[in-house]
Amino acid sequence: MPRILLIDDDEHLAAPLAAYFARFDFVLDSALRPGEGLAKLRAGAYDAAILDVMLPEMDGFALCREIRKESDIPVIMLTARGDVMDRVVGLELGADDYLPKPFEPRELVARVQTILRRQRAVPPAAPRRVFEGLSINLETREVLRLGEKVELTGTEFELLALLAADPGKVFNRDDILNRLRGHEAELYTRAVDIVVSRLRKKLEPLDCIKTLRNAGYTLAVGKPGAP
Repeated sequence: MPRILLIDDDEHLAAPLAAYFARFDFVLDSALRPGEGLAKLRAGAYDAAILDVMLPEMDGFALCREIRKESDIPVIMLTARGDVMDRVVGLELGADDYLPKPFEPRELVARVQTILRRQRAVPPAAPRRVFEGLSINLETREVLRLGEKVELTGTEFELLALLAADPGKVFNRDDILNRLRGHEAELYTRAVDIVVSRLRKKLEPLDCIKTLRNAGYTLAVGKPGAP
């Protein structure tokens, strides 16, 4: 049964949300403070974390940064309704998804289900894609850049796997959002640009993700030994 950790200082939120998550066979644990949440993440095996932006001790952005230093666990951030900058900053720091407050519990469950489904999906064939300077293992989710392992978040890996599935094909931003999230995006195509930027930095010095103006993104990298 998947275990999810909610880090939110609203003491009235955890109990009813845990009861709701249990209807979908999830165990939802909670922490009221970031320090407590980090300790639980380090001590227990969790499948995903849900962070509120407004927290005592440190805000959700700083907490996400701390988590990303140690783990690639899927992270969903709860942001203020209509505050685009919260979403932008969260994605830049490595969050996998965001949900504005107030939210419907069913939508939060759906977001968690989508992320975990992506995380655990095992391709039926061709488990490894190898290019010049880049190796992607779709089963173990391991990425090697020039022979060195690269730590990617779930969303970053899924984006790279999507582009690598058809090198040279141009994927537009809406297509990428819809395929990665598994539901209609909120016309928030800047999210794709942010994830691409993070992925590019991690793949440096390789320059394999190309932008086609007004079109989208493509993986431009040769096979080993190709001219």
